[in-house]
Amino acid sequence: MVFEGSAMPTSLVTGGAGFLGSHVAEHLLKMGDHVVVLDDLSGGFVRNVSDGCDFYCGSILDRDLLERLFNYFAFDYVYHLAAYAAEGLSHFIKRFNYTNNLIGSVNLINCAVNYHVECFVFTSSIAVYGEQEPPFTEAMPRIPEDSYGIAKAAVERELEISHKMWGLPYVIFRPHNVYGERQNIGDKYRNVVGIFMNQCLKGGPMTIFGDGEQIRAFTYVSDVAPLIAACVDVHAAYNESFNVGSGTQVTLNQLAKFVADAMGCEPKVRYLDERNEVKYAFCDHRKLTWAPTPMPINFGLERMAAWVKQHGARESKEFQHIEIRGNMPNSWRGK
Repeated sequence: MVFEGSAMPTSLVTGGAGFLGSHVAEHLLKMGDHVVVLDDLSGGFVRNVSDGCDFYCGSILDRDLLERLFNYFAFDYVYHLAAYAAEGLSHFIKRFNYTNNLIGSVNLINCAVNYHVECFVFTSSIAVYGEQEPPFTEAMPRIPEDSYGIAKAAVERELEISHKMWGLPYVIFRPHNVYGERQNIGDKYRNVVGIFMNQCLKGGPMTIFGDGEQIRAFTYVSDVAPLIAACVDVHAAYNESFNVGSGTQVTLNQLAKFVADAMGCEPKVRYLDERNEVKYAFCDHRKLTWAPTPMPINFGLERMAAWVKQHGARESKEFQHIEIRGNMPNSWRGK
């Protein structure tokens, strides 16, 4: 705990070279924290790391590295955002998913307990709710439908138990469909807004699995990152879980039109075979009482589109660690 007259708090941000993590790290710097970023650059970029952060290229699977960092910096807070967040793909990369998203998280929790971290902030996902009737509320049970959601739910439970056994304070956020500047638009397996914008830049159609009537609520990054960064100063948030994001629901067909408008292109769509996914996923956010009014989706998409046009299209790479190929969408097979 940082008391009046003490040095600035020191915060570890895992995944801090990635999309959401880099925004959280940036806000922590603005709050006056000493920020240490740990990222293996599997999905992030060094250019995303704000000046003023101490950057370490490494993995949360490297227990020796974690021990050295925790021992040297004596972190006050841990913000854990490192994950490979591809819900649909997680069915086909189970070992990779659980190793990176669950075992890596346990490594961090162990260090947080042993080095007496004051609060462990974890970005989970609404994937923990599975296929329940939306809007999802924090009082609903965790019944995830995919391996990614299962890993997130397991980490949530580990934090609850770690608080019960050793008093480790935590805050859990469940963001959903976050988009904005610095998102990796070259990953064809996740982040539909980025995928659409990348396809628009290349002059091709936007691809949608199924009929496009899936319902989601898309959230601009600046409506999420500051809340995550500042939560350690809201002690009523400790040992609680919160949905965080926009409450405005749109279908993927509607999203395609909004993205086309923002990018200044024709709303061309190509429909692919339906994949195994939750059809309707959106949340109730009333528990997060200190959240500001979310940015309207058209304004947020315009901001992201301006950034995307400035940085240009990116080539999508095939995921190299596929473990199960049965029932995999053809577009993910490189066909």
